[in-house]
Amino acid sequence: MNRAPPGSNPDGPRPVTADAAVPAAGDPVAGDPAAGDPAAGDPAAGGAAAGDPAAGEPAAGGAVAGEPAAGGAVAGEPAAGGPVPGAPAAVRLANVANGLTVLRLAFVPVFVVFLLEGGALDRIIAFVLFVAASFTDFLDGRLARKHGLITDFGKIADPMADKALTGSALISLSYLGELPWWVTGVILFREVGVTALRFWVIRRGVIPASRGGKLKTLLQVVAIGLYVLPGLGLAREIVMAAALVVTLATGGDYVVRVISLRRGWAGARAARKGIHG
Repeated sequence: MNRAPPGSNPDGPRPVTADAAVPAAGDPVAGDPAAGDPAAGDPAAGGAAAGDPAAGEPAAGGAVAGEPAAGGAVAGEPAAGGPVPGAPAAVRLANVANGLTVLRLAFVPVFVVFLLEGGALDRIIAFVLFVAASFTDFLDGRLARKHGLITDFGKIADPMADKALTGSALISLSYLGELPWWVTGVILFREVGVTALRFWVIRRGVIPASRGGKLKTLLQVVAIGLYVLPGLGLAREIVMAAALVVTLATGGDYVVRVISLRRGWAGARAARKGIHG
């Protein structure tokens, strides 16, 4: 007797019934791309593969393109709270230049006390204090410009310290009867007026110090120093007269430059109105 091979049906092939899972002709198989049904994860059929940025889902362990990783930052953007690249560093208020300005202000009352004492030794001490305070005026400005230590405090305090030192010296000398009051009045009027003009124009521009202004400051310092020292009658009067003339001339020049600057503002404002009008 012939035996059927293992695994074969000895009774012959079984008939196909209606319940069998064989699709009829024209019935698409689920998931068959040929029938228009996109295969799972097939990007060609409009679907998105796992990890495809278009689907908005990150791949395993990855990140959606253009989005920062967890805890990170988008490339090219500064980290939160970090400094902006290229931004200038803030200048500290407590710096050497401002410290010298405050020191000059502190010298003023001590200088006045020794000057009013009237003794020869007191006058010499007052002279040393005046020269030291005047030197800090030169030094603080130089340090501020060289090392980038310019602050709003320095812009206001520095000219105030200068006027306090010069004014206190002139008023004390006039009080002692060694300098006519009208000379003190003319110099102080000029200094206060120019300082007021400087603060008035500082919002729109800065008028740089001229050579005449630097010469004026030097002559005033030398003249006051000669008056503080005892026994220099004629020499101190000549230098003070020169300081007075240069003080008035530079004051007039400063007023002219302020007027010119103001006319420039008016012209620029009129031009802007003409463009936008």
